[in-house]
Amino acid sequence: MKYLSQFCIILGFTMAGEALQRLLPLPIPGSVWGLALLFLALCLGIVKTEQVKDVSSFLISVMPLMFVAPAVGIVENWSLISDQLLPIFLLLAATTFLVFGISGCLTQLLMKKGGGRHD
Repeated sequence: MKYLSQFCIILGFTMAGEALQRLLPLPIPGSVWGLALLFLALCLGIVKTEQVKDVSSFLISVMPLMFVAPAVGIVENWSLISDQLLPIFLLLAATTFLVFGISGCLTQLLMKKGGGRHD
């Protein structure tokens, strides 16, 4: 029953994110809205970490399986994207380094703010 309630909490935030995506005229996917709402609820203490910890650990452990379908889609549509490989590669490389940089700066900022603790 514990796992079902934890899954329902996560599903509830996912559904709220989908609702926000339909209500707001912004090009942000519903799943991103749902993650942002869950993050906000965790930060504000509305949802405790223990309330979603077990199911979120499971979902993270099976996350690689979620990449199988997009990989198959790329293989099936290879003829459509093969002409655009250089721009795709450059975009992927640029955004990867951008995410690395932003993540590193944010981590350093948060570690300084938290007194250098990293539990």
